[in-house]
Amino acid sequence: MNGGILSRAMAAALAVTALPAATSPAQRPAPVRATNVILVTLDGLRWQEVFAGADSALLADTTTTRDRTAGERYWRPTPDERRRALMPFFWKVLAPQGQVFGDRPAGGGMRVTNGRKFSYPGYQEMLAGYPDSVIDSNAKTPNPNVTVLEWLLTRPGFAGHIAVFGTWDVFPFIVNEERSGIPVNAGWEPLVLRLPTPGQTLLNSLMETLPRIWEGERYDALTYQAAREYVIAERPNVLYLALGETDDWAHEDRYDRYLDAARNGDAFIRDLWDTLQADPRYRHRTALIVTTDHGRGSGRAGWSRHGASVADAEWVWAAVLGPDTPARGSRTDVTDATQAQIAATIAALLGEDYVAAQPRAAPPLPGVVP
Repeated sequence: MNGGILSRAMAAALAVTALPAATSPAQRPAPVRATNVILVTLDGLRWQEVFAGADSALLADTTTTRDRTAGERYWRPTPDERRRALMPFFWKVLAPQGQVFGDRPAGGGMRVTNGRKFSYPGYQEMLAGYPDSVIDSNAKTPNPNVTVLEWLLTRPGFAGHIAVFGTWDVFPFIVNEERSGIPVNAGWEPLVLRLPTPGQTLLNSLMETLPRIWEGERYDALTYQAAREYVIAERPNVLYLALGETDDWAHEDRYDRYLDAARNGDAFIRDLWDTLQADPRYRHRTALIVTTDHGRGSGRAGWSRHGASVADAEWVWAAVLGPDTPARGSRTDVTDATQAQIAATIAALLGEDYVAAQPRAAPPLPGVVP
């Protein structure tokens, strides 16, 4: 899951549209039940950067931070300033208007329970609500478990209104596209819409012509723009957007590009949120969950790695924003949240009880739905 440097013309063609700023709490109408949920994952983005911003030692290391202008973009005197520089939408809108889990520096905690600490087991735990020891690799094997997305298709009003967009081409297997019938656009797969659009044509042309650093993983900018085009054209109730460059650049030991990928991901989330808030179908009726599939190690030797043997790679984070979610900021009172709680949280935000249907699933994150 990786990204490269787009040409200036390509970057301009894919530039996100400037839209109004997110609504402040004072401008919100009376709370209503969410009818839409957007799940966004930033693959392998560490809690260290989410809560404290750029790491000074890694920024100073010229082997992992080859772009010497990265310090100007991301270094600030305090952790709060650094995290705002890295993820401004997350810390200026999402956190103060919603809830954030996993703030270890402040005493909070959130972890994976699958023991593997890498992608497919993490996404399985996140989407099904429980770990499964059968999922022990990143191989393209159809998930035998029914995810919350597939289960929602059985609930009134959701059939035909759920979609997945992923940078990584394993996502059709993670959500078992063949069995579930959920449309999944991932890897270098062209975008297909019922009514073709100029944006669709441009994106598909770019995917045919751009150089591929990793064969099964496209650039996050393409994944996001494809998802955005789909939302505007098809108007789903549930969208899962899985970005991947944070993990790719970390595995390449490129801390500078890892930070850039996190910052770009934050900008994509901001643009998507503002796009939804500008549409009466979604405005004040949409919940947003942002999280990750696994953590990473610590220090110069460990930051780029994860897996069962890597200490600290079990620690993750999540944030929830929506019309039903009280604004409580960083949940330092929650020290034992788990990745498995995301599935039931998605359902609960839509007024559905996933745990009743799947007793193996963990309960929703506490306090996100009154």
